[in-house]
Amino acid sequence: MSQKLIGKIAVVTGGTSGIGLATAKRFAAEGAQVFITGRRKPELDAAVAKIGRAATGVQADAAKLGDLDQLYQKVKAEAGRIDVLFVNAGGGSMLPLGQITEQQYADTFDRNVKGVLFTVQKALPLLQDGASVILTGSTAGIKGTPAFSVYAASKAAVRSFARNWILDLKDRRIRINTLSPGPIRTPGLVELAGPDAAQQQGLLDYMASLVPMGRVGEPEETAKAAVFLASEDSSFVNGTELFVDGGQAQI
Repeated sequence: MSQKLIGKIAVVTGGTSGIGLATAKRFAAEGAQVFITGRRKPELDAAVAKIGRAATGVQADAAKLGDLDQLYQKVKAEAGRIDVLFVNAGGGSMLPLGQITEQQYADTFDRNVKGVLFTVQKALPLLQDGASVILTGSTAGIKGTPAFSVYAASKAAVRSFARNWILDLKDRRIRINTLSPGPIRTPGLVELAGPDAAQQQGLLDYMASLVPMGRVGEPEETAKAAVFLASEDSSFVNGTELFVDGGQAQI
């Protein structure tokens, strides 16, 4: 395999499971030195072990500005710069209109909007001119889903960030793109169905029925798209939204 990220310094937030972990592993396999974040130390340590010697774990909650400061202090001390920033930390929960709470709203927007904003803004002094920033969006940002409006709105905001930030950063040639997965077989997706295995499989089967390819995606498939956006292969791709969704957003 030709290594497309040799010598690159990459930061992956929310890198302990699912798409974040798969992408961090792929970045490392492509030759990058990778810093990953996670909110829980046991999961963070386990993820670092899976990625290997190229990985450094930093316990951080992307919605807490002090944690972001500590993350970038460590990156600055150990690497001195950032070439690739994959802003992946986030999440959400399902509540229909009429049952939405202030707590659900605050949790979702803190993680998916505030966290994304300040993860990028606080990285600016370390980002190399010409760096690649990848924001994790979602097909939910453009497709309606029952009981998922708060999450969907937060991901629409992420997409809007990319459109505007490329203008703020054009003098530094920093590319910002949104990577929007459809239904991907991750802990974050199946846990939306609760702890029951049968209900989780039922959710996956339902999600698969909405996808033209007839199946849900795997985290590694999203990771391959992230490598494309991180590397020079996408050198003239900027401000776009790349769907990794089996065609769901196109119908």
